[in-house]
Amino acid sequence: MRKTKITTLILTLLIVCSAFGKDALVPLIKGRVVDEKGQPLPAAAVYIEGSMVGTTTDNDGSFFFNQIPSGKRQVTARFIGYKQQTLEAQVADGRPAVLHFELIPDVNELTDIEVFGVREKQPEKLNAVTRLPLRPSEQIQSISIISNKVIEEQGNMTITDAVRNVVGVTQFASFGNAQESLSTRGYRGIPTLKNGVRVQSDFRGGGFLTDMQGVESIQVLKGTAAITQGIGNDLGSAGGVINIATKTPKFVNAGEVSLRSGSWGQFRPTFDVQTVLDKEQAIGFRINGAFERADNYRANVSKDRIYVNPSFAWKPNKKTSVTVEMDYMHDTRTPDRGTVNLAADSVNALYKMPHNNFLGFETDRALTNNLTYALRFDRSLSDLFSVRVAYFGSTLDTDNTGASTSTLKNVSKTGLYNLRSRSLTRSTRTDNNSALQIDLIGRDVFTGKTKHTFQVGFDYRTNHTETVAYGAILIDTIDVLKPINNTLPSSTAELIAGKAIIANSYSYGLMAQDVITFNKYLKATLGIRYSYGNSNTDTSTGFVTGDAWNPMAGIIITPLKGLNIFGSYASTTDLRSAANLMEDNTPVGASRSDQFEAGIKSDWLNNRLRFNLTFFHIMNDNLTYSVYDESWTATGKYGKAGKLMRRGIETELTGRILENLQVILGYAYLDAQYKDSPAYHEGSAPMNAPKHTGNGWVYYTVNNGTLKGLSLGVGAYYVGERPVNEFTYKATHTNTTPNMKPFDLDAYTTVNAQIAYAFDKFQVRGLFNNIFNGIGYTSYYRGGYINPTDPFNAAAVISYRF
Repeated sequence: MRKTKITTLILTLLIVCSAFGKDALVPLIKGRVVDEKGQPLPAAAVYIEGSMVGTTTDNDGSFFFNQIPSGKRQVTARFIGYKQQTLEAQVADGRPAVLHFELIPDVNELTDIEVFGVREKQPEKLNAVTRLPLRPSEQIQSISIISNKVIEEQGNMTITDAVRNVVGVTQFASFGNAQESLSTRGYRGIPTLKNGVRVQSDFRGGGFLTDMQGVESIQVLKGTAAITQGIGNDLGSAGGVINIATKTPKFVNAGEVSLRSGSWGQFRPTFDVQTVLDKEQAIGFRINGAFERADNYRANVSKDRIYVNPSFAWKPNKKTSVTVEMDYMHDTRTPDRGTVNLAADSVNALYKMPHNNFLGFETDRALTNNLTYALRFDRSLSDLFSVRVAYFGSTLDTDNTGASTSTLKNVSKTGLYNLRSRSLTRSTRTDNNSALQIDLIGRDVFTGKTKHTFQVGFDYRTNHTETVAYGAILIDTIDVLKPINNTLPSSTAELIAGKAIIANSYSYGLMAQDVITFNKYLKATLGIRYSYGNSNTDTSTGFVTGDAWNPMAGIIITPLKGLNIFGSYASTTDLRSAANLMEDNTPVGASRSDQFEAGIKSDWLNNRLRFNLTFFHIMNDNLTYSVYDESWTATGKYGKAGKLMRRGIETELTGRILENLQVILGYAYLDAQYKDSPAYHEGSAPMNAPKHTGNGWVYYTVNNGTLKGLSLGVGAYYVGERPVNEFTYKATHTNTTPNMKPFDLDAYTTVNAQIAYAFDKFQVRGLFNNIFNGIGYTSYYRGGYINPTDPFNAAAVISYRF
């Protein structure tokens, strides 16, 4: 018995020693797995056919096998949403076989894409705002992604519909449904980009319309993410930034056509076709578009739209990719001012305006033409280094003609808030923006045992705007409690254009950031940005110039695989008001935001499910306000308005609990208060900033049995109470009464549902929105817009894929 044990021990030692011998240290099959654009696919499955040998790729897409016997081997690489590829490896003693897998998307597997995009892969064009080739879970920023999978499932028609899936994001205003202004963390109108360029350059974030047919994903970056974009009055908003990424070729031959018809006469055909143009699969082309015609629940309101989005992609070799793209939208619609408040600003007496009552005229129209275009170049210099060059441009032209209403003089004495003075106004705006980004990227570069993924880059932005306000013409007085005449009198004089206000600006920045991996438990991020801005306006603001240095630092601790604990700090500088003069003729100086974030990012169930928890604390200092005289006329001087603190918690669960059960759940709490301010009441919140918001979406698909292909979805969206205006000591802007506490807009909840059935290449989908008729208001109270949520509406969509 003892001899048998000794023999067994010797054999075991020999096996162990052979496993750690010279051959075990030499990879006999190695290589990389990349996508159609040469970007690495981490966590891709690689296995040897006919064996139990398999592995997954590292962050740079690399893999290797040891102890493979000599001979020919068939090696297969797979990645979700892509066609698998099999290559032959010739294994010989001491000579490793090197394989290069380049996977292309599989249109038949695109239904497996997660609600946040493809697993373990950076979403398309996210690097236009983060400037780093990392996935959201690898970065210290709070980043949420809404993929076109969710947009399609929910039948989202607007940016606002889609970003309701992102915790803490609300609509600030719709300007009569002619724009989409979005807010987060108590910041009104955060910048919204399309493919990395601003479309609407107003610092207040007025937003713009876009068509969802061309959207690949919507990327919401909060807090410290904004530092990569510049100064606070440009794209570096401390609240965050939203980027809309449009569709580009995936090097497949596929297409889809669909038709949507719904409430209020909606008729919307769409198409999406892409193809590979050469045998080498080096040139891809894609074009998608939409046409839409619809009326509205409100009388006299309608819209018409044409949208087209063509793009080319070219891979001259395995290390280089070039993408050329553009999208164009023509939209014309009737702006709707919604309703009115039948009391002073301190009382919530919002009137439920009957749907057959319309405050404007039949001829009111808001015209929007938007063209965006981009040229992107990516070049791998080696396995470690690459260069990225991108140029983005946008042209926005708007022409808005319509009615505006205002309360009569001395209305507080008469109490006749139902009577409104109605005028005809017009305004036009031409807004041209461009952005150039040049980045040197280093990925998985080692200095000793420390690994670095870094970016060093330069960006240059330009803006030219030309706005014209036409002189308003008083038309009549209306009673909102009675039927309203919507015919513009034929005797109305022609509106006279005022002086064109021309503004030109440019800015540039130098950005460097490094993600340092010390070991599998600890990462650190260090970054710094220099920004310079120069602007010149035909107004009293005149010529403004300035620069700023802003640092960023963070740490990520990974105690368990898939669990990241992070903390970060960043500062943002706002130069917009720095040159404004106070009453003693000294400049007010720049305002500054210091922002801290801490939280948890985690991936579960083989990266199908993600849970994030974030705490943030942001302090804005050196705010200013405009000084008015006794006749409510701006004096052109400014005063200091103290500080504004914003802090809160955001938590979200996104992904698939089961293979056929998707969830998106989110809750956000916001505490926003003015501090030490001579202009705003202590502890008061900024306008339209809700303390509580929540969102939920559950989507179930039947994968087996007689009901295979059936899917059901239900979602809810909650916005809590929020002040309709600022609570001030002084007149800080128009339509504000000092020391009158503004009322709170009521909380509201909307619930949506959908049912779909897919068979062969067809799919039929039914969409039911606001099924319980929840009424909420998104208002821009200073501008006179008080727009309610759309009432219950439904639509049916039939689509065919080929």
